[in-house]
Amino acid sequence: MHQLTVADLNPAVLNVQYAVRGELAIKAEDLRNKLEAGHDLPFKRVINSNIGNPQQKGLDQPPITFTRQVAALMEYPPLIDLVKDKWPSDVIERAQELQKEIGSIGAYSHSKGVPLIRKHVAQFIEERDGYSSDPEDIFLTGGASAGVSLLLNVLITPHKTGILIPIPQYPLYTATLAQFNGIPLPYHLSEPQGWSTSLHEIEDAIAQGKKDGIAPRALVIINPGNPTGSLLDLETMESVVRLCEKHSLILLADEVYQSNLHSPDTHPFFSFKYVVRKLDSPVGLVSFHSISKGIKGECGRRGGYFECTNFREDVRALLYKMVSVGLCPPLSGQIGVDSMVRPPQPGSPSYALWKEETDTIHGALAQRTKIMTDRLNALPGVSCVQSPGALYLYPRLELPADAVAAARKLGKEPDALYAMELLDETGICVVPGSGFGQKEGEAHYRLTCLCPGVEEYVVALEEFHKKFLAKYSSA
Repeated sequence: MHQLTVADLNPAVLNVQYAVRGELAIKAEDLRNKLEAGHDLPFKRVINSNIGNPQQKGLDQPPITFTRQVAALMEYPPLIDLVKDKWPSDVIERAQELQKEIGSIGAYSHSKGVPLIRKHVAQFIEERDGYSSDPEDIFLTGGASAGVSLLLNVLITPHKTGILIPIPQYPLYTATLAQFNGIPLPYHLSEPQGWSTSLHEIEDAIAQGKKDGIAPRALVIINPGNPTGSLLDLETMESVVRLCEKHSLILLADEVYQSNLHSPDTHPFFSFKYVVRKLDSPVGLVSFHSISKGIKGECGRRGGYFECTNFREDVRALLYKMVSVGLCPPLSGQIGVDSMVRPPQPGSPSYALWKEETDTIHGALAQRTKIMTDRLNALPGVSCVQSPGALYLYPRLELPADAVAAARKLGKEPDALYAMELLDETGICVVPGSGFGQKEGEAHYRLTCLCPGVEEYVVALEEFHKKFLAKYSSA
């Protein structure tokens, strides 16, 4: 009998790369196991600063009470009788409303998601943007990643389909394109201008793609940015929409960090749905959102949605057919989406605690982001753009020639060598910039702003960086 080998598998799968959970993340887990087994290492704990996973062990962002109370009652409805005089009345009412609509969360829902929850998502979008939203344009998903994968799968054809993606980019996009045999058309963000989106870069990428016989089909925008934390202004967004009109591009707006704003008064978020409606644009738009980010951080529940704007009915029907293959998104994630788009309102019994919890999370992220940015920028050979949104910083490294040579000798990118030695010496796991894409000769790494004990954390980064420079500086 012939035993299955890698050579027997779909060759597209072999091309999939996902740096966020790659070699460094695997080694971090190995080091954690060694610590638990009593090995003597140079650090007391492993800090997974490689992924935006707020509630993971070691980061321990507390869940929002309202979200978890509603979820608990949906998981076990008889619990209502035990807590109805102890838990806030709006929690009880929310759970009873959802139970009446859904029944048991152990049953399948509509393939696009529970109709009542899709109606609530539409109301959330209308309140956010000031423009109408049709629940039939909304598909609930098992996290935003599932929606991105579905749309890319549908958009890619056998005829050399190109998808414009920002560089640096979240590796989901290149991994998914590899899986479905799509072709990435990279356009570089401008680091000197705060990682701004350059229309000139997008136009150049389109022109190069056409020259290579690639048909540009869609433009990916991540706003707020991942890994950069950048935030688009209205003028740029309007120009992006007009560019999509000009080239007949579908606009894929990854907006999962829309509530992660560190200074919302001076750096507000605007959705692409708002801009498309404001301009009365015919551009086909798909907007993605998730319960994994924001102040909820409910990554493991796998809840999210996408909204289609300016899509023909037959195309929307095809998307419905495709989601039906998966039967339905997880019900626990759908309930999480409902809590995200319908949080407690002023005057409701749960509001005071919800406000306290969310303000605390926003304040901690803003404080950590500022401290880390200031301290990183004070290091020799490091420059870090201030992040107005998302969960990350993306510092740039000027590495010694000896470090570059040592990395090349090992067959690694220089920032991957830096990240590996950082992990070995401090237990801090980050993602090298080479995993997100960057210009030739540059080096970066992404780290989250989720880590408590930020002073100790930053000191470890500082001390390692200085030692690394000394180690690889020629005498």
